[in-house]
Amino acid sequence: MKKIHLNATKIKAELELSELGDVYDTKLAGFHMRIGKRRVSFRLSYRNTAGKQQVITIGHLGALTPEQARDQATAMLGAVALGQYPQQEKKANKEQAVLLQQQTLDYFLEHHYRAYQARKKSGSQTVQMIERHFERWSNVPMQSLNRNQVESWQLSKEAEGLAHDTIQRVYGALKTMLNYAVKKGVLTDNPLKHVSLEKPPVSFDTDENDTDSRRYLSDAETMAFFSALDLYQEQRRKARVNSRAHGKAHLADLSNLVYVDHVKPWLLLMYYTGFRPGDLFGLRWEHIDLQSGSISKVIEKTAHHQSDTRNFPLSAKATDVLVAWHKQHKQPARGLVFPSAVTGKRMDKKAMQKPWGKIRTLAGLPDSLNLYTLRHNFASQLISKGADLLTVSKLMAHTNIQTTIRHYGHLVQNKAKEYLDCL
Repeated sequence: MKKIHLNATKIKAELELSELGDVYDTKLAGFHMRIGKRRVSFRLSYRNTAGKQQVITIGHLGALTPEQARDQATAMLGAVALGQYPQQEKKANKEQAVLLQQQTLDYFLEHHYRAYQARKKSGSQTVQMIERHFERWSNVPMQSLNRNQVESWQLSKEAEGLAHDTIQRVYGALKTMLNYAVKKGVLTDNPLKHVSLEKPPVSFDTDENDTDSRRYLSDAETMAFFSALDLYQEQRRKARVNSRAHGKAHLADLSNLVYVDHVKPWLLLMYYTGFRPGDLFGLRWEHIDLQSGSISKVIEKTAHHQSDTRNFPLSAKATDVLVAWHKQHKQPARGLVFPSAVTGKRMDKKAMQKPWGKIRTLAGLPDSLNLYTLRHNFASQLISKGADLLTVSKLMAHTNIQTTIRHYGHLVQNKAKEYLDCL
C-alpha cells in the first residue's frame, strides 16, 4: 500500500509518474486518492457495523483540493463513529432522487393519471389540457409547487390572452390531478390546496357586447339622464340636512359642494369620454393633464397584449367635470380619481350598478339600459357630428378598427344617405 501526504505538491509529483492505482494519505486513515486513466478521485475506506469494508467517493481533483477532500473525509469518519454510514446515506439519497423523479408532473401524468382519465368521457382532453398549459412544470416535483409558481403561471397565461374563466378551468384540472396523487399515496398532501388564483386585474365586463347596451340615448332620454343626476344630488342634500338636524351633526354639510359624492362626476365622465367602467375605476390624477385637457393611460381591458400608454383628448365639458372634482378634493397631485369612500382604495367592479339603477329610475329609463349605454352613446354622438370611424376607433380605445365598424358602421351608412341628398 503506497502512502504519501496527500497535498498539492506530492500529488503533482505522483501524477508525473503516470502510475494508476490507489495512494493513501499518511495523516488520515482510510483517506486516499485513486489515479485513473481519465481523472483522479478522492475516496474514503471504512468498515460498517458488520465489519465489511466500504469505499465511498468524496469528489474529484480539480473540483476539490486535497485539504477540502480530507476535511470531508474527517467529517464522514465522525459520522461513522456515531453509527451513520455515508454509503447508506448515499444510497438513500439516490432512492430519494428516484422517488422525486416519480413525483414530477410529467411522470405522474404519464404513469398514473392518463390511465385513470382514460375511463372518463372527456379524460383524454383533460390530460392534453394539463400537458399543454403546464408544459414548463413537466419536470418539477409536484410536492414543490407553491404560490409563487402559480402566480407566475397565471401572469403568463393572461399575457397569452387566455380568459380568466379558461385559466380557472385549467388550474382546477391541475388541482384535481394533485388530489388524485394524494389519494394514490404519491403525495402526502396537495401543495396547492390553499392556493387560489388572483382575481382578474381588471373588470372584463361583457356588458359592452349586450344588444341593449349598443343603443344610444334619444334626445328625450338624454335630457332625462341629466335631470336625474341633478335630482339625485338634490335628494342627497335634503337627506343630509335631515340627518344633521336629527343627531348626526358630525356628518359633512353637502349644501355647498358641487358634487355630493362620486356618482354624478363618474357618470358624466363616462358620458363625455366613452371610457369603460374599469378605466374609470382605475383612473388616477397622474393620468390627467387638466391644463391641456387630456388623459394618458394604459387601457386596462387590452393591457395584457397592448401595454403602451394612449392619449385621449377631453372635451371642455369633461375637463370642467374633472376640474371641479379636483378642486373639491383639494387638488391632489396623485391617487385614484374615484376611490372607494369606505376603503380609499379602488372601487369594486360592481360599485356603480346600484347608483346607475337609482339614476335610471329617477330618469324613467328602461331597466335594460346598462352602463355601457353611455359608452355606446358617446360613439354614436361622435358619428352623428361627422367623425370618421378611425377617429371613433381611437377615442373608443378599440384595438382593431373592425370592432368599430362592426358596432358602429351602420350609423355611418345612415349618414351616407344624408350626404347623397345634399348633392
